[in-house]
Amino acid sequence: MSIRVRYFGSLRERMGRVDDILAAEGIDTVSDVWKAVSEGQYLPDRILCAVNMDYAEPDAPVKDGDEVAFFPPVTGGWTC
Repeated sequence: MSIRVRYFGSLRERMGRVDDILAAEGIDTVSDVWKAVSEGQYLPDRILCAVNMDYAEPDAPVKDGDEVAFFPPVTGGWTC
């Protein structure tokens, strides 16, 4: 029973790794995942989250077999 955690952009550098595999036991939400991989720190306000490739809020539920991804804030874009 596990949850795969992926990091993108500058978070990859900050975490010092591309991904993690967590035991799913005792992890109920995206926020719980972040606390488990960040030594108990709270999820920063501007970090984007996804569960199974769909954007998710920090209180979104997670379960065994899910993939959770964390992204830094997205900037830039196309303007007219």
